[in-house]
Amino acid sequence: MGFALDRLKKAVSMQPERKTIDLPDGSEFEFWMTPLTMAQRARAQKQAKGDDPTDFALQLLAMKAIDESGQKLFQPGEIAELRNELPTSVVDALILALLSDEDDEEEEEEETDMKSARKRPKK
Repeated sequence: MGFALDRLKKAVSMQPERKTIDLPDGSEFEFWMTPLTMAQRARAQKQAKGDDPTDFALQLLAMKAIDESGQKLFQPGEIAELRNELPTSVVDALILALLSDEDDEEEEEEETDMKSARKRPKK
């Protein structure tokens, strides 16, 4: 027993992945995160207040965002500051980067390329 589980575990990487967002001042904000596990998702849901999806996402951000050396970038006590002292656009970009999958981004780029190729006028 365990062959299937071993195969699945060998097929994935749990190493931190680099994420970036563009900030309003033109600079780039970089953070790292390991893939989200079901246990981590459940913990963030439990820590979120009620069914508020924003609080859930902020709990995930505090839990998962790390720097290149593996140190947490945000503490749970900073969630209120993230919510109240930053523009929605910045926090939304962080959450979107956190939840996005590199494969999804590549597929979206391929779809965009295919759509633009179809729209090109014939000469």
